[in-house]
Amino acid sequence: MNIEDIRKDFPILENRKIAYLDNGATTQKPLPVLEKIDKFYKRYNANVHRGAYSLSVEASEMYENARAKIAKFINARFPEEIIFSKNATESLNLIAYSYGLEKLKKDDEIVISIMEHHSNLVPWQKVSKVTGSKLNYMYINDDFEISDEEIENKITDKTKVVGITHVSNALGTINNVEKIIKYAHKKGAVVVVDAAQSIPHMKIDVQKLDADFLVFSGHKMLAPLGIGVLYGKREILNKMSPFIMGGDMIEYVYEQETTFAPLPNKFEAGTQNIEGVIGLDAAIDYIEKIGYDKIQEIEKDLISYARNELSKLDFLELYLTPNEENHSSVISFNIKGVHPHDVASILDGEGVCVRSRKSLRTTSYEISWNRLNL
Repeated sequence: MNIEDIRKDFPILENRKIAYLDNGATTQKPLPVLEKIDKFYKRYNANVHRGAYSLSVEASEMYENARAKIAKFINARFPEEIIFSKNATESLNLIAYSYGLEKLKKDDEIVISIMEHHSNLVPWQKVSKVTGSKLNYMYINDDFEISDEEIENKITDKTKVVGITHVSNALGTINNVEKIIKYAHKKGAVVVVDAAQSIPHMKIDVQKLDADFLVFSGHKMLAPLGIGVLYGKREILNKMSPFIMGGDMIEYVYEQETTFAPLPNKFEAGTQNIEGVIGLDAAIDYIEKIGYDKIQEIEKDLISYARNELSKLDFLELYLTPNEENHSSVISFNIKGVHPHDVASILDGEGVCVRSRKSLRTTSYEISWNRLNL
């Protein structure tokens, strides 16, 4: 399957003559995903886990089969280790509230990187203030990477939680999460991995990583908006309290007391985004049909070309790791002396969709070169 064949699978790219380079914010949806959602609403629409009639049973089977597929996709040990949420942001907040607020105490330490998305930063600020724990940062060097020395200096015997983005949404840096997890476990800390920017581009094996928690959003990997995933080790999830209370996470309710359903229902209160789950199921099929090897082959060629051509422009300042092996498909840059929003508007006039943003270090542009949508 070549790029032109892939492009034809995306109706919006056929209907609008654009170069869509904002996949880091959200991806467009291929036909197989759109068609599966349409089929669900036309033939299977019902609430899951709520009815004994065949339509509800069939919808529930599709929903739980998708959970099992996602577990296999990231090599989780058990399907119940997969919790559905709205997005990675909600998943990270669930961890902060259900684990962080309950487990941390005064003088404990939380360590995150300075390149974290706000959803893996702001909740930990709140946790630290409520519990009296301390929030520390791993800083990046001049190559936009976290050095081994920084990891070992910041993660100490007092560290109880480490939060790390697998791939920075602002810089594209691929962090050495395997090393961070191994070192954090040596110090007795649990590790939360934000895989929102990595899972569309590389195969993830949670057992190989030994991640305690891992989160991602479906809409950044060709699935619909409003569906996210929280993976957590079963032994940890079982000890956590629910984040949101309500229907379907209840076992029994008495006047003054309630018991909660077992995993995964304990963390899935209320009617879930069933169409999102069905769409994520289809998105995984689509990614696996192309194959990560092919995705990475196309990405490597395109990023090498982009690096080479952009570096020739003396009016442009690039923020890239020198080592291409440590860099994903996000390219951040400045046009010297020009406001980012003005540059974005000018590019939009040429049919090029980019994102203008402010990072922690500088005002920069973020372009996610997701090969599936070029």
